[in-house]
Amino acid sequence: MKYSTSPTPSRSNSSLTGMYRTTSPLPPPANYRTDCMSATSKSYKYLRRFIKFDQMDFEYALWQMLYLFISPKKVYRDFNYRKQTKSQFARDDPAFLVLLVGCLCVTSIGFAWVLSLGFGQSILFLLYVVFVDCILCGMVVATLLWFIANRYLRSSATDIDVEWGYAFDVHLNAFFPPLILLHFIQLFFYHHLISQDWIISTLIGNTIWLAALSYYIYITFLGYNVIPNLRNTRIILVTLPLVFLSYVVTLIIRWNLSVSLMYFYHYRVL
Repeated sequence: MKYSTSPTPSRSNSSLTGMYRTTSPLPPPANYRTDCMSATSKSYKYLRRFIKFDQMDFEYALWQMLYLFISPKKVYRDFNYRKQTKSQFARDDPAFLVLLVGCLCVTSIGFAWVLSLGFGQSILFLLYVVFVDCILCGMVVATLLWFIANRYLRSSATDIDVEWGYAFDVHLNAFFPPLILLHFIQLFFYHHLISQDWIISTLIGNTIWLAALSYYIYITFLGYNVIPNLRNTRIILVTLPLVFLSYVVTLIIRWNLSVSLMYFYHYRVL
């Protein structure tokens, strides 16, 4: 369900309250903000909270991680509510990112065991996964989608820009389910089943990849679809048939993607 755009600062408080009540069933909070912080101020506030663990809501971040698996739409309803109350879609609490990095650390230990890596190689592997695979690649993807959304998907040039911080949050949301599927669940079946030269091994390994990529695309779509001033966001879902077609091709040629991933990870840290 989409909501109307948030009120602009130039409108009166009464009109703001009226608009809030037309877009949300909840009463406007006492600290409802009618101004928007600059991107620099938002970034500073977000980064400053990294060293204040007592101010992070880890319980709520865990709730979001759970619902990204079972009902991603509920997570994005909260992003809409944040826009109504705090004048921004992006998170102002880094707890989700902290927990995500923690999950990467835990799953990297499992990968190091599966790949038989030494201590130094395990540390290098962890650095690659956190800072390259998750953060750097995420920044590239977020920047690309942020540019496309603002340049081609906005209803009009006068509409409010999509926040880059929110684009990065969408990436983090979409990254979590594939992380659990590829970096955690898959490890339990790799040596005894997925790594074997059997047709069923390729089927199971590539099906896990299909599920992971489908999660990423669908959650990314939900993230941009929830923004009221964007149109034609369903174009993101066009990549799903392409992913499924690639999945079928890999089965036909018996290319086990999971084994290729393991080879890539292993030789990257040698």
